[in-house]
Order: sequence, then C-alpha cells, then structure tokens
Amino acid sequence: MLLRDRLQVALKDAMRAKEVDRLSTLRLINAAIKDREIALRGEADAGEVGEPEILQIMGKMVKQRQESARAYEEGGRLELAEKELAEIGVIQEFLPRQMSGDEIEAAIDAAVAETGAASIRDCGKVMAALKGRYTGQMDFGAVGALVKGRLG
Repeated sequence: MLLRDRLQVALKDAMRAKEVDRLSTLRLINAAIKDREIALRGEADAGEVGEPEILQIMGKMVKQRQESARAYEEGGRLELAEKELAEIGVIQEFLPRQMSGDEIEAAIDAAVAETGAASIRDCGKVMAALKGRYTGQMDFGAVGALVKGRLG
C-alpha cells in the first residue's frame, strides 16, 4: 500500500476511534503534503508529491518536533514537550526504519565506490546517491559530516 493511502486509512481510523491527538498529527502531515503540492503547481511537471518527497516532509516534521521538545524541556514546559514527542511517535509510524551506524557506514562506502568520489568536491554526488536510495532512513545532516570526513 502506498504511503499516501496508509496515511488516509490511519486518518479515517483515528476519526472513528475519536483519537484527537493522533487525528491532529495526521491532519498536520496531510496539510504539509498539500502545501508542498500547492508550491509545486507553478512548475511544469506539477502533480502529486511522490513517496520520497513525502518521506522528506515527514522527516523534516520529526526534526522540528525534536527541536521544539528540547526547547520546551529546557523551558520547564514538560506537558508541551510530551505532546511534541507523542506527535513524533505518530509520524515515525509511517517512516521506514532508521539505519544503524554500521549500516550508514556501509551505505556511504557503497555510494563513494559507486560515484567514484575521490575528494571533498565529490561530496554532492555521494549525498545525491544516498538521498536517492535512503530517503527517510538516515539523518542527512549527520551523514553529510561523515561523508566529508571520509572524502576530506
């Protein structure tokens, strides 16, 4: 089943079960996807947002909530931090399993070999190969530093 369909089924199930918090998070995901589709309307190949972009949107949503939860905890607003963490849990249900450190290292090695990267200038090629293959499965902010370390 496609990710978009899984989201719609979960949304309907949350409505039926009257799960207010889960429903709110699922609606936020759908709204973010719609916003992206609206932003793309002006482009020539506009249409529906594909799975990789949906995974990217959801990954960004998780990061935003992690930052918010950290800020709330530092500010002593634990109830708001718990709400953010609960939203992260709902979003992560639809994301692929995150890769371990060893798996990330192996993926970087494979991407470096595949692209023939030899210097730091080739970092973009390696990152593009990783993003094409592992969207939603790793934190590309952290991976970028690993790739630079490997090539630098």
